[in-house]
Amino acid sequence: MPLSALEHYAYCPRQSGLILLEDAFEDDAATVRGTLLHQRVDTPGKRGRGTVRTLHRLPVYHDGLGLYGYCDTVELHPRGRVLPIEHKSGRYLPGGPADLQTAAQALCLEAMFNTTITRAAVYSARDRRRHSITIDQNLRDHVAELTIRIRDMLTTSALPPAVADNRCKRCSMVNSCMPRVLTRGEHFQRVLDGLYQPGSPAEQ
Repeated sequence: MPLSALEHYAYCPRQSGLILLEDAFEDDAATVRGTLLHQRVDTPGKRGRGTVRTLHRLPVYHDGLGLYGYCDTVELHPRGRVLPIEHKSGRYLPGGPADLQTAAQALCLEAMFNTTITRAAVYSARDRRRHSITIDQNLRDHVAELTIRIRDMLTTSALPPAVADNRCKRCSMVNSCMPRVLTRGEHFQRVLDGLYQPGSPAEQ
């Protein structure tokens, strides 16, 4: 499964299901900004700055977790230190979905480079700075747990239910998801039941 699925699922399981199961995706201003940002960042190649080598759009994978994707930026520091850096166009949310995607990149790099990564970073274009992430055991376990949930969703082809909350205001998939409609199922069922009751307006 793609690394990006972890961030989508962590933000909203239904959003992830719409993308992975129904191949649905809609752009809005935020997603376009993100695409433009990655077009600038994700030019494959390597650069150097002093003793640090910088790799861009590095393909990564993890056989054990069944993950694959790309790292926006990977810095190779002296003494073998490897630092993955995920680029985001919006504001950084500590402990949010971006942390999980970045941690998954770190796990992939660990397996590929036979090393241990304890720190990673998320660069926020809105904040114009890096935010450091600790790759601790809780974050590693959370990544593994999400891969199991997503794989189960893909195996059963069961689309997660809609949950209408504040996340929907920032989601480009809101028109495909229709959360306000789907979460009012009991209300609509009562209306439908009332249509066929004796003396209901439908029979008058």
